[in-house]
Amino acid sequence: MEHRSKILDCTIRDGGLVNNWDFSVEFVQDLYNSLSAAGVEYMEIGYKNSAKLLNATEPNPWRFLDDGFLKEIIPEKKFTKLSALVDIGRVDPDDILPREQSVLDMIRVACYIREVDKGLELVQMFHDLGYETTLNIMALSSVPEYQLIEAFELIGKSPVDVVYIVDSFGSLDPINIEHQVKKFQAMIPNKQLGIHTHNNMQLAFANTLTAMRNGVTFLDSSVYGMGRAAGNCHTELLVSYIQKTSYELKPVLNVIEKHMLDMRKKWEWGYIIPYMISGVLNEHPRVAMAYRNSDDRDKFGDFYDKVTTPEVTVATASK
Repeated sequence: MEHRSKILDCTIRDGGLVNNWDFSVEFVQDLYNSLSAAGVEYMEIGYKNSAKLLNATEPNPWRFLDDGFLKEIIPEKKFTKLSALVDIGRVDPDDILPREQSVLDMIRVACYIREVDKGLELVQMFHDLGYETTLNIMALSSVPEYQLIEAFELIGKSPVDVVYIVDSFGSLDPINIEHQVKKFQAMIPNKQLGIHTHNNMQLAFANTLTAMRNGVTFLDSSVYGMGRAAGNCHTELLVSYIQKTSYELKPVLNVIEKHMLDMRKKWEWGYIIPYMISGVLNEHPRVAMAYRNSDDRDKFGDFYDKVTTPEVTVATASK
């Protein structure tokens, strides 16, 4: 299986949820060059969402990717292909150029199960413009079976290239992952699968390997694990572990040494107790993220009480 797998590094896109996409052009260029030298197949360089639709007033180039800007940043494509993610209702079709006019190779659509029909409309549009496409179904750990079955009937008929199993809350373990993969394979045998993990319970790497061993070909990761809250599976772990002659670990280590040690001092991500607790409880990490930004950030017992007391849980769930 290993030789068929492909790594998709989403440091800029998922890591941007940690630092509001405050990445320098130099870092993004160094990361792209390092990933290319490392043999990593894809790099997600941000979101292709619309600043106008989100009423965003401040420029945020990695959150609202512009093709002209991308051509300046990456004037010469190297080994690594480029992808961008869009959210339902946040992308303006007028912002999307045909693939031959864009630096992007792939556009990925993130959606919840109830929006799969809308997600597939976007997939069709991007497919018709020549892009590789994926559908990333979020928060899978809480989806009822009947909704999955209905969604997969639509997905099977669509032109989407890759369908992603997304462990949004970092709450799945290898047994859960294997179960999900087999279910996806049975329902959509004609599609490639991808895996996107979070490290709340320190299982992101193990879950990614489990998915790969069960036939999943697209493996999401980020350098030094930089991603929302507990972060993702580490790119450097996959590059060093997967037996592929095209992979080189040292370029990834160099970019961590040059940029990410300092970034880690400035911004927080990774295995941290409140994120662990949200993973254990199969909850979105937003409550834990807010707690980490408060004066009580290290009062782990208090946080546990907060999120396990029924009236508090109901209050947070209704927000």
